[in-house]
Amino acid sequence: MIVKRQFDPRRVLWYVRRELITVGLVSTTVYGAQHLGLIGQGLPFSVAAILGSALAIFIAFRNNSSYGRWWEARTLWGGIVNSSRVLARLVITFTDSHAHQPNFEPGRSLQFKQSMVMKIAAWAHVLRLHLRMQAGLDDIAHLVSASELEALKIAHNKPNFLHMLMGKEIYEAMANGTLGGFDSFQMEGQMLALANYQGGCERIKNTPLLRQYDYFTRLFLYVFILVLPLSLIGDFARMDMAIMTVPVSMLVAFVFAIIGKVGEVNEDPFENRITDVPLTALCNTIERDVLELLGNQALPEKMEATNGFIY
Repeated sequence: MIVKRQFDPRRVLWYVRRELITVGLVSTTVYGAQHLGLIGQGLPFSVAAILGSALAIFIAFRNNSSYGRWWEARTLWGGIVNSSRVLARLVITFTDSHAHQPNFEPGRSLQFKQSMVMKIAAWAHVLRLHLRMQAGLDDIAHLVSASELEALKIAHNKPNFLHMLMGKEIYEAMANGTLGGFDSFQMEGQMLALANYQGGCERIKNTPLLRQYDYFTRLFLYVFILVLPLSLIGDFARMDMAIMTVPVSMLVAFVFAIIGKVGEVNEDPFENRITDVPLTALCNTIERDVLELLGNQALPEKMEATNGFIY
C-alpha cells in the first residue's frame, strides 16, 4: 500500500510508457504528414471529444468498481484482525477460568493456550500466502509443530486445513477438561467468522472484474490516442503551431492513461504489489497482538513503511 504523498515521476511515466510511446509516434506521424501536405485539416475536434466522453465513462465505472474491490478486501482483513484478537482472548480466558476444576492440569492448559494462539497467528500468515499464491511456509515455522508444518505443505487449501487442526484441538481440550461447558460454541463463532472472511477474500481473488470493461476501456483508449492528434492538428495548423500537436496529444493521453491505470492496479488487491492491501503488515499486527496476550516478551518487530510503501 502506498502511504507517501509524493510519487516518483519516473515510476509514474513507466506505468504508462506504452500509451505515451504510441501517442508520441502517432502524433509525430500526423504532424509530419501535415507538414508535407499529405493531410489537410484533419478531423473535427468533436470526434475526439465524443470519444473522450465515452472513454471517461468507462474509466470512471472501472475505477469505482476497482476501488470497491480494494476497499472490500481491506474491510475483510480488518475483520480478520479483530476476530483473531477475540479468538485468542477467548482461548486464554476460557482456559484459565477452569483452573479451579479438579482435573485441571497447568502444563496441559498452558500447552493448549500456546498452541492455539500460535495457530491463530499462523492462520493469518498462511491465508496471506494462499491469496498471493506464494510458496514456502518459512514465516510460520516457529508457530506450528514440525508434524503440522509437514502436513500443511501437502495441503491444497492451507488456511482451511489449519482451521481443521484448530477445531480438532478445541474439541480435544473439551474432552480432557481443559475447556468445558459451552466454551467451544463461542470459539466456533469466531472460527466461523474467520472462515467467512477467507471465503470473501477468495471470492475477490478468483473473480476478476468483468473482462469486457477491461477490454473496451483499453480499446477506447487506443482509439482515442489514434484520433486525438488528427483532431488537434487542424486547430494548431491554423495558428501556425502544428508542432504543438505532439506535446498536447501526449499530455491529454497521459491524463487518461494514468486514470485508467489507477483502476487497473486496484482491481486485484492480493497480488503482492505496492498498491495492494498490506497483508504482510496486517499479519505482523495479528501475530504481535495475539502473542502479547500470552505474555510473550519477544514479539516480532513491528513493520513500518519503507520508502513510502507498506507491504
